[in-house]
Amino acid sequence: MFLSTCPLIVIPDKIKRMTAQEIRKAYLDFFTARGHKVIPRAQLVPYNDPTTLFTGSGMQPLIPYLLGEEHPNGVRLVDSQTCLRAQDIEEVGDNRHTTFFEMLGNWSLGDYFKKEQINWFWGFLTEIIKLDPKRIYVTCYIGNEAANIPKDTESAETWQEIFQKAGIEAKEVDIGTEEDGYQKGEQGGRIFFYGDKNWWSREGSPDKMSVGEPGGPDTEMFYLYPSVKHNEKYGEKCHVNCDCGRYIELGNSVFMEYLKTENGFDNLPKKNVDYGGGLERIAAAAMDSPDVFEISLLKPIITKLEEMSGKSYESHTENMRVIADHLRGATFLAVDGVKPSNKEQGYVMRRLVRRAVRFAFELGIEQNFLEQIVPVITDLYHDDFPEVAAKRAEIIEILIKEEKVFRQTLRKGLREFNKLGSKELTGEATFKLYDTYGFPVELTYEEAFKQNIPIAGSAQKEFDRLMKEQKERSQTASKGTFKGGLGGQAMIHKKYHTATHLVYQALRDVLGDHVVQRGSNITEERLRFDFSHPQKVTPEEIKKVEDIVNKQINKDLKVSFKEYPTKVAVEEKGALGQFGDRYGDTVKVYSMIADGADKPYSFEICGGPHVGHTGQLAEGSKKFKITKEESSSAGIRRIKAVLQ
Repeated sequence: MFLSTCPLIVIPDKIKRMTAQEIRKAYLDFFTARGHKVIPRAQLVPYNDPTTLFTGSGMQPLIPYLLGEEHPNGVRLVDSQTCLRAQDIEEVGDNRHTTFFEMLGNWSLGDYFKKEQINWFWGFLTEIIKLDPKRIYVTCYIGNEAANIPKDTESAETWQEIFQKAGIEAKEVDIGTEEDGYQKGEQGGRIFFYGDKNWWSREGSPDKMSVGEPGGPDTEMFYLYPSVKHNEKYGEKCHVNCDCGRYIELGNSVFMEYLKTENGFDNLPKKNVDYGGGLERIAAAAMDSPDVFEISLLKPIITKLEEMSGKSYESHTENMRVIADHLRGATFLAVDGVKPSNKEQGYVMRRLVRRAVRFAFELGIEQNFLEQIVPVITDLYHDDFPEVAAKRAEIIEILIKEEKVFRQTLRKGLREFNKLGSKELTGEATFKLYDTYGFPVELTYEEAFKQNIPIAGSAQKEFDRLMKEQKERSQTASKGTFKGGLGGQAMIHKKYHTATHLVYQALRDVLGDHVVQRGSNITEERLRFDFSHPQKVTPEEIKKVEDIVNKQINKDLKVSFKEYPTKVAVEEKGALGQFGDRYGDTVKVYSMIADGADKPYSFEICGGPHVGHTGQLAEGSKKFKITKEESSSAGIRRIKAVLQ
């Protein structure tokens, strides 16, 4: 057991301001010295989780382990997780909100608890980052009498001890709700007690939780910026959870210690710690700046924008902040295999890129924009995230292509928009701009707002109706076509597609059930298959996979499909699928089974097309052969294979 008295890592006093990159490394080193194992970041597109488009927190990929599964790396974990929260897109432009950010995280899975966690994080901020202790304020859970959950005095007492050692008076103040905070104010406090704001569960407050759900109190740390004046538009009085920006949250330690039961709450047999803190905000605090766009992961992008536009950050702050944020997010989406499109993750990526281009247009940057900016972004990350360096050329190519398409759209759309004059913006006009000129709806509304053009009350409803009609026309036109994304539908494509099913199951047989498909690509020459696996597949393992696939080919398995309700296929039948796929009410499941067998070898959700029998893959005495195994990105492996 590593105790809270574990010696601190010494950082030379001459280092006055650590860069964000240095802080990230120092954090990982700090917790490694305390028995934690560094785990790789999860991709921005979560796999096997159809409930969300993006990884939005460090906790998200680890929920199964917080709920009881054993983690292969033990009970103490640490990482820096890239995150994307598309719901914050409209808030970008102030000094602290970003859609893309890194979350520093450490976890105890039934090991250490409140005292160690609070002392360690305090030590990291004050001894390693060298933040001013007098400007750190904290919050704790006030308790819930109706649910019989006590006030978190244990965390508060730990904070009292810490502040006392630092010579800081730590008055405790009961606040309650955030609305109460705007009425009560700070009251000279240092430790503030809130209600639901300092409670975590997947379902919200204790009274909303289902039986069997875990939850617990949390404690949050804030950094005071005395130079920022309270803005009363947020509320009469300032308090630590105020939105005015005077206090900035640096981190949140969740103490998962309760289980909801039929009779209330019981203590969990194993108590967990889940800490998450924003790297960008901690780096800004290290610089004593309330502006996260001044840190080393964002400032170089701003500087390049100033150079390209001939305009200053001070005079065009919002434009440059939006561009810097959006293009970081789009860059990492490209790293993780997303391409601009009109649906789901691809739509968000397209929106990020197009908003960035739109704001660059206002700065007067009309040519070679992403070609010059994206390399600046990749250079900021390539040393710490090898997948960024490996995909640098591909990232730039994807984003440049989207920029070229959109610049043409933008010019045409703006010309058409300006024809409206000061007329009211209707749903029909909005749909025409979208359907004919590809002009995004949100940009139409933004442009109307900037030009003081009123938006008709029925505009959104009318636009939705026209979109629905267009979708129905498209579905009718495409009925009966295959939508599986193959490079073609010739017999060789069907053979390779059938082979991917066998490969998927064989990989799970050899490597384990943690293997989940992360993508595939079929050409006339080969198949490519991406899958989750934490390490290189050994030559011995590759040989086993090849042998299994060839054995199933030689068994001449019958290939057939059947449609099931999605829930039945996944939950009851155990059909495999691809990461992040979203399915309708029913799905088509392909089965590959030997004559006389009572269970199929492969049972997978897929759209087709396939061969009728796996023996067809061996026509001409061909065998399945893996030609290459490599890393696709962190935690993702890629194989290429042929029939030869």
